[in-house]
Amino acid sequence: MKGTKDFLGKPAPPNYIAGLGRGATGFTTRSDIGPARESVLETVQAEQESNFDENQDPENETAFREQKPAIKEQFSDLKRQLASLTQEEWDSIPEATNQSRQKRKRDPRMERYSAVPDSVISGLTDQISQPLSEIQTAGIETPLSSTETVTNFAAIGKARDKVLGIKLDQVEGTMTEIASIDSKGYLTSLNSIAIKSATEVGDIQKARTLLKSVTTTNPKHAPGWIAAARLEEVAGRMAAARQIIKKGCDECPKNEDVWLEASRLNTQENSKIILGQAVRFLPQSVKIWRAAADLEKDTLKKKRVFRRALEFIPSSVALWRALVALEEPYDAKILLSRAVEIIPSSIDLWIALARLETYENAKVVLNKARKAIPTSHEIWISAAQLEESQGTPVDLIISRAFKDSKLVLGLGRERWLAEAEKSEAQGFPQVAQEIINSCLSLGLEDEDEYAKIDIWVSEAEFAVSRGHIQTARAIFAYSLKSVSTDPELWMSAAMLEKNHGTPETLDGLLRRAVEYCPKTESLWLMAAKEKWVWAQDVDSARTILQEAFKFNPNSESIWLAAVKLESSNREFDRARKLLERARDDKSGAGTARVWLKSIVLERQLSNSGEALVLAKSATEHFPKSPKLWMIRGQIESDDMNLFNDARITFSQGLKHNPNSIPLWLLASKLEMNRFNLPVKARAILDRARATNPKSPEIWLETVRIEGNNPTLVKSLLGRAIKECPKSGILWSELILRESRQQRKAKSVDALKNCDNNDPVLITTIARLFWSERKIEKTRSWLERACRVDPLYGDAWAWRLKFETEQSLVNSNKLSNGFSGQPTEINHPANASPGNIDNSTDTQGSQNPELGEYVKKLYLEFKSVSPKYGEVWQRINKDPKNSFLSQEKVLEITAAELPLPMTY
Repeated sequence: MKGTKDFLGKPAPPNYIAGLGRGATGFTTRSDIGPARESVLETVQAEQESNFDENQDPENETAFREQKPAIKEQFSDLKRQLASLTQEEWDSIPEATNQSRQKRKRDPRMERYSAVPDSVISGLTDQISQPLSEIQTAGIETPLSSTETVTNFAAIGKARDKVLGIKLDQVEGTMTEIASIDSKGYLTSLNSIAIKSATEVGDIQKARTLLKSVTTTNPKHAPGWIAAARLEEVAGRMAAARQIIKKGCDECPKNEDVWLEASRLNTQENSKIILGQAVRFLPQSVKIWRAAADLEKDTLKKKRVFRRALEFIPSSVALWRALVALEEPYDAKILLSRAVEIIPSSIDLWIALARLETYENAKVVLNKARKAIPTSHEIWISAAQLEESQGTPVDLIISRAFKDSKLVLGLGRERWLAEAEKSEAQGFPQVAQEIINSCLSLGLEDEDEYAKIDIWVSEAEFAVSRGHIQTARAIFAYSLKSVSTDPELWMSAAMLEKNHGTPETLDGLLRRAVEYCPKTESLWLMAAKEKWVWAQDVDSARTILQEAFKFNPNSESIWLAAVKLESSNREFDRARKLLERARDDKSGAGTARVWLKSIVLERQLSNSGEALVLAKSATEHFPKSPKLWMIRGQIESDDMNLFNDARITFSQGLKHNPNSIPLWLLASKLEMNRFNLPVKARAILDRARATNPKSPEIWLETVRIEGNNPTLVKSLLGRAIKECPKSGILWSELILRESRQQRKAKSVDALKNCDNNDPVLITTIARLFWSERKIEKTRSWLERACRVDPLYGDAWAWRLKFETEQSLVNSNKLSNGFSGQPTEINHPANASPGNIDNSTDTQGSQNPELGEYVKKLYLEFKSVSPKYGEVWQRINKDPKNSFLSQEKVLEITAAELPLPMTY
């Protein structure tokens, strides 16, 4: 049949399961699975079947054992050899260990270790052994451990017992005959008890054991008893400490330190008893007698103790001095008379007796002392002081003392200088001066003249720094006698008199100085200024300058000082004549500076034509002087409106002086302001930068010309700061042109680059603080700017503007300051000039003493004379302000200043 399959009727292949290929599997039941574990019989049967070959035939069993012997049989022969091993060989057999991962351990790279830093070890030690007394709790709080370690309750129990014992010992040690407990403050007082940690308790126990061993093995060793007692004192066991020190006194009765320690550890009454016992064993101990006297409150009882002590120790200077200090002068004189008889070698007792005696008796006493102690310099000095107190000369006594070479050389220069300062401090300046005159050349015999001057000046300055002015004056006086022609030495002495002397002493010194150094201009000028400024004596100042002309006819400084003296006193004709003589090369100085002062004077007097004539002559004589070209151009442009002539003047001046920065700036500003030609001004600045690429002033002017182009300004400022990274004026310009959000960051960068010492930058940061209403920070930074460079006039003007506004706001006379904004006066607690942050001053109370800051500013300003500053120089150099005082110029400058910060 064609439809019948060929596999039908044939048997199925092995392991065939019908329907398994298509997933048609049947299911099983518990009866099909059978029991969970096989029966014991089936297990035994299976084991027998596995050993069927073994049990089949004895010969087969023997062959099987030979092929697979048991472990016991394999080592049977070796076990028999073990009987011959000795005990040492048995001990040398290594233990059986696990050899896995041994290769990794034997790798030398795994033996590399890094030491744990000491900071980590000490930190863990402090963390584990932190005393509980260092944890500040409130008395009812339990301090918890801060270490993450497993709690050892057994150790905690032992430590608790230790702490309880310490507390009991403390209570026992502080108990008196009548116990009193403050029931209300008891719990609070427990908080003040120093609780020792477990570590400290263990250390104390170790130390206690060690010291006990010391006192047991060597009971005659006094320091061991003292250390043991102090250990118990530290542990809070005062009773035990007293017991230990008592045993120490019994074992070491001849040691004064043990008795003194016992006295210290006991109460006052018990200490008296203890020291009473001590003097029986040690009647020669000064310390014990003085300690016994210190325990007495009554002066009479103290005297008794000291008198009793002197019976045993009559040669003790300390006991005599202590007793004399308690007596009245009459009784003290008697005691000292007896003391110097017993102890004739005591210098202090002789000097003390001399001070209590009358003048005649004191001389007798000092003569006896000198004979008793011929090597004592103190007695000679005391004798000289005695003579000075009576108004008699002391030079003979000091000179006699210095005739003894052993006495003099035994002390040395330093010791004698110290004695001079000591005499000055005691009120004997003549003695100090004579000692200086006698000792100043000791040890300098081999030095040359200039080396001596250097040594003497340094010693005088050192004496001044310690406040010994008379000693320094004596050093200068001796130095000037030895070297009278050194102008620097005279100037140093003059500065000493100027700072610490009187006008009379300064005038006398300067008159002597110009006699010995008539060619020194600075001494003449100082003498004239002292008469003019300080003494307000113009005629005397004029006389001094006339004398100076005789010795220095060609001195530029003296000629200009005379001109300034006359012009300041409105003697303009005298000033003109002096300048005319000074311009003469033969009879005067004839320098460019003299010509410049002549031009300035005529310009100040509004004689522009005469000033221009002088300027033209000056530039012909001194073409290399840029200031002459500048003032000539200013006269032509500002005073006479000759702008083309000024342009020619500046051009000629730049040919002769291409490195003059102010001359380039004036030429640029002339083109910009007078001709309104920014292109030409820009070209001039480009030439200036080519010649002077590192000039911040030229870069700044270049930036300001491009002020209407922010992108170009930013680019130019970047290039400028790259060329001049330490320029404060460029960084200030950058800060002023930044947005408010970026000013602080730029200020920090600027301070880093300018080393925190640029006055222009510091003033700009102060203005930044002012705009943010940080009053105290503004004040601190403005004061800092004035300290960094007192010659920067703009800093003083900004400071005056600020302090004036604050003073007016505080006095309720002006609600809005110069800045046009309400000002809040705050006083931060931690205002610091070195800190720039965004914090706001918090205290806003009005201070009625703010006006004192303005007075303080004027007081500081008197001692300085500012020279530069963008606004200050413009106001100060204005001919209209020539005869104004510096204070008035400062006020005008402050009024000309802009807002603190543009918004």
